[in-house]
Amino acid sequence: QFMKIRALTLFPKMFDCLNESIVGRAVKSGLIDIRAVDIREYTADKKHFKCDDTPYGGGAGMVMSVQPIYDCVQAVDPDHEYLRVYMSPKGETLTDKTARELSAHDNLLLLCGHYEGIDERAIELCVDREISIGDYVLSGGELAAMVVIDSVARFVDGVLGSRVSHEDESFADGMLEYPQYTRPPEFMGLRVPDVLLGGNHAEIEKYRRECSERITAERRADLIKAKTAASADVKTGGRYMGEITWFPGHMARSPREIE
Repeated sequence: QFMKIRALTLFPKMFDCLNESIVGRAVKSGLIDIRAVDIREYTADKKHFKCDDTPYGGGAGMVMSVQPIYDCVQAVDPDHEYLRVYMSPKGETLTDKTARELSAHDNLLLLCGHYEGIDERAIELCVDREISIGDYVLSGGELAAMVVIDSVARFVDGVLGSRVSHEDESFADGMLEYPQYTRPPEFMGLRVPDVLLGGNHAEIEKYRRECSERITAERRADLIKAKTAASADVKTGGRYMGEITWFPGHMARSPREIE
């Protein structure tokens, strides 16, 4: 799979950080082609390169104008071959499931708003989907777009060293991930749980599942409820999800106490 991602933004240099780490290696390997496109290059105002104006009806701040956005989108995606996503606090919340869905598209266009947002007509004319990364407001959509790119890139074949890498991560199966350890076996009086050192893979799997259940119940009980509602008869570790007795406020325990 080869994926093209275009980020339409007023601040293209912000995306330079994607040249590092896993995403950067994926770009260098030719698995993903990521480019930031400067919306200012498409404004009709060639003197000041202005891309915003005061909102009709009054209000604080400025709103990004429809013309530069529309012309930029048309230049990048004239035949609508890209899935066009607007990073918006009003959009659906980004989840692991959403990232998987987006990764199924070969071409992804991310529109980054700024200031007080963008002219609604740009959304009506150019946008297929609106996505938010959480219930808070950022100064612009660039950071949100980078979060989307990073989360989506992990599902592109070949980006991670192993499919197991993302299959075992938090949220992959609707649960939070179990604790991870590496050498040395003891540090500052804290030991790696013996079950992880014993080599019994069945016991290791059981231990990790129990840890995952406990942590999820303690920190994100809503995930337990959602998974139970989706499949009432799903069994985990030999128990029905609905029979898990941990609850919010349960005293947190260290991983060693579960052995």
